[in-house]
Amino acid sequence: MRIDFGRRVFGVAALAIAACNVARHDFNIWEQIQPLGNTPYRDIPVYVAALLEIFGGLAIQWRRTAQAGAVALGVIYLLFTLLSVPAIIHDPLVYNSWGDFFEQLSLVAGAIIVYASFAPSDSAWARTVMRVGYYCFAVCVVSFTLEQLFYLGVTASFVPKWIPPGQMFWALTTTLAFALAAISLLTGRQAPLASKLLTLMLVLFGLLVWLPRLFINPHSQVNLAGNTENLAVAGAAWIVADFLERAGRSFFTQSE
Repeated sequence: MRIDFGRRVFGVAALAIAACNVARHDFNIWEQIQPLGNTPYRDIPVYVAALLEIFGGLAIQWRRTAQAGAVALGVIYLLFTLLSVPAIIHDPLVYNSWGDFFEQLSLVAGAIIVYASFAPSDSAWARTVMRVGYYCFAVCVVSFTLEQLFYLGVTASFVPKWIPPGQMFWALTTTLAFALAAISLLTGRQAPLASKLLTLMLVLFGLLVWLPRLFINPHSQVNLAGNTENLAVAGAAWIVADFLERAGRSFFTQSE
């Protein structure tokens, strides 16, 4: 089973993340991984992570090395996911830390699906691993819904004012879209269509929201992180869409 555009976008996002971290010599572009930035010789973990991201971002582009690239990216994103846990423990009622956790977990899920997709087609373990990756991503979409809902005012503030009919309208509409996508992915009802529409929505987020902000203020850490993370999550969603396109309904019937 081959995954094309999704894994390529996913790899490009990893290269973009690495470039941002190296350019700033710091992890502070990523709020949830700031603990590594406070350690002695903090440049060292920055460059180690960047090397893994560069290797993974390049290797995942080619079929022969895609699994190795997926492992490298899966490991670094899993580390970033775990580094969100201390903030959750410190203040579990603040959803922002949970949001960080699930955003990184969605990238782990994308890497898992890529890795398992290049296993032999008759491999039982690969089907199980792909199912784990798929449902992990679906749960992350639930988190995307909750994060937008809990921070609806902030979400609305990111919508460009020139887009009619208004910022709050689009904040509510995209939150509803995330919720419907989550339900569809978890239940398997119209999941291929939902994954494609979810990918399209994330791509539009990048083009209409994050990219213009980067042009306005290219030195803003929020704008850099927003662009790279949105691209990475869009790549993971695209991986899921590519996977469902090839697996078809049999993926859900086999799991019943």
